[in-house]
Amino acid sequence: MWLWRRPQDRSDASASLAIGNSGDSSAVDVSVKAGLKTAGLIGVLWAVLLGIGWLMAGSTGNASFIWLFAGIGLISTAVSYWNSDKIALRAMQAQPLSEDQAPQIYAMVHELSVAAGQPMPRLYVSPTPTPNAFATGRNPKNAAVCVTHGILQILEPRELRAVLGHELSHVYNRDILISSVAAAIAGLITSLAQFLMFFGGGRRQGGNPLAGLAMVILAPFAAMLIQMGVSRTREYEADRSGAELTRDPLALASALAKLENGTSARPLQPTPATESMSHMMIANPFRGGGMSRLFSTHPPMADRIARLEEMAGRP
Repeated sequence: MWLWRRPQDRSDASASLAIGNSGDSSAVDVSVKAGLKTAGLIGVLWAVLLGIGWLMAGSTGNASFIWLFAGIGLISTAVSYWNSDKIALRAMQAQPLSEDQAPQIYAMVHELSVAAGQPMPRLYVSPTPTPNAFATGRNPKNAAVCVTHGILQILEPRELRAVLGHELSHVYNRDILISSVAAAIAGLITSLAQFLMFFGGGRRQGGNPLAGLAMVILAPFAAMLIQMGVSRTREYEADRSGAELTRDPLALASALAKLENGTSARPLQPTPATESMSHMMIANPFRGGGMSRLFSTHPPMADRIARLEEMAGRP
């Protein structure tokens, strides 16, 4: 049975629970803005992809390669999306977590699922000492929520409940689909750019070779930045909607602060499998600093905490 220390009484608990109906309209505005930003970023990805395709058609004189790469990208996206839960859980060596093993966790997730009007997801635990959590699955009926052994050692029940609310929000917001589409388009752009470099962009039909070369080099970098922008936008939105679901933004803020320190002290060992699903986790699982933070799929923890404190009305 998983146990925690008894939660301490905190004077800010009532403030955290003070999210009322007065903020409903502003919450809708924030959600709409986040959705529009995500759609805009994916639209830019498509624009870059079409630009690469245009250069490829001009360089090779054959547009069939565009359809070939597009087909491969769509198939790989569908397979990855359909099996996202299996891929992520296998990467973290996660094991099923029953109600008998963790009645507190089960009760928390059940309560939040009922509050959201959604089915109960499957629960898993990963043996890694790195404190973290993630949700996966193509829809709420096939969702899975996984916590690591490390996160159970450092969070109070109230903080863990807030983390679970964040992860459930990723499922309800269809973030697995959004991240799969963004990753597929970004990967396709990189593949097309490499293919175009092999054939030489802009050499035919009077194209500018320098412009073609610049497009080939910069397009994958731009795609990576846009994909990170999509991921960061969805993290902010999961923080917001998760805090609304639990009605306890300060608990999530407290949990994020602990996770920031915990992942720095016990980072996850990077492997191809863990790197491919690290964007699903609530905190960046790898040790990073300086320039690496600029290319992280997760927003700065300080910004996330500040937004949650603002939600709770803390100056």
